[in-house]
Amino acid sequence: MEFRRLGRSGLNISEISYGNWLTHGSQVEEEQALACVRAALDAGITTFDTADVYANTKAEAVLGRALKGERRASLEIFTKVFWPTGPKGPNDKGLGRKHIMESIDASLERLGTDYVDLYQAHRFDQTVPLEETMTAFADVVRSGKALYIGVSEWSAEQIARGAALARELKIPFISNQPQYSMLWRVIEPQVVPTSEREGLSQIVWSPVAQGVLTGKYLPGQQAPAGSRAADESGSKAISSFMRDEVLEKVQKLKPLAEEAGLTMAQLAVAWVLQNPNVASAIIGASRPEQVTDNVKAAGVKLEPELLEKIDAVLEGVVESNPGLTKAP
Repeated sequence: MEFRRLGRSGLNISEISYGNWLTHGSQVEEEQALACVRAALDAGITTFDTADVYANTKAEAVLGRALKGERRASLEIFTKVFWPTGPKGPNDKGLGRKHIMESIDASLERLGTDYVDLYQAHRFDQTVPLEETMTAFADVVRSGKALYIGVSEWSAEQIARGAALARELKIPFISNQPQYSMLWRVIEPQVVPTSEREGLSQIVWSPVAQGVLTGKYLPGQQAPAGSRAADESGSKAISSFMRDEVLEKVQKLKPLAEEAGLTMAQLAVAWVLQNPNVASAIIGASRPEQVTDNVKAAGVKLEPELLEKIDAVLEGVVESNPGLTKAP
């Protein structure tokens, strides 16, 4: 495993991090989830990402149980706040002070830890003054319940505003967690340059485009049984990539992966790590062998000629409109 600094901070995280968005507490039984976390630890992954909303708090609890007994100082545990949880009352969502302060305590209890390394705003809250949100995050940091602050799917303008307040409050605002893959490059025009200027790194999710970049989905054919596209909850997230024109071009990446001596999944994960503003690629898994396969992308250097060939193959199906930062 290779490690990178997260933003302009002293925090080192693993190039491949393990996330449990669509798996723990929902699609995957707990025994299998624990096996996947064990595989991640055995592969050298030290960074684990979750959120209170995943499986309506169950994912945090599963991850907490999976990491129980591990040396806490050797791990980086990240979680998020924003979406509704619990009974979904009027203050059970968003980035108001009440929800943030109550959510961090609940997350820590589920995770079985006294602090998280990174506490992230899962989306931008247009209904709450940003000053209130950032002041609450500052108090979370000063109380020792989080070491650093980050965000997820914020626009370049929102990141710049948050960074200005973080400097004023003297709190470490160091990361953004966006979707990013060969097919989904909406962060490149604006978010990445702003993040570089403000001292943030990207921790990217869906580097394999919900599994589409593995090549297992074939144009004109039904999704394989048991795959994410065949699952009702997973199919909504993957639908934007399941067009035949996209799937046909993805199949043409297979010889390029073979040329690089990589599987399709490894090529996809390695591709996002070629961006110097990306500190880590989050992988999910329903089977331990998926973790073992994907971690081999760590430390891989893709030659410029190969990157150009990938761009040529995918021409016409790559999405790079910065206005789509929060979609699909």
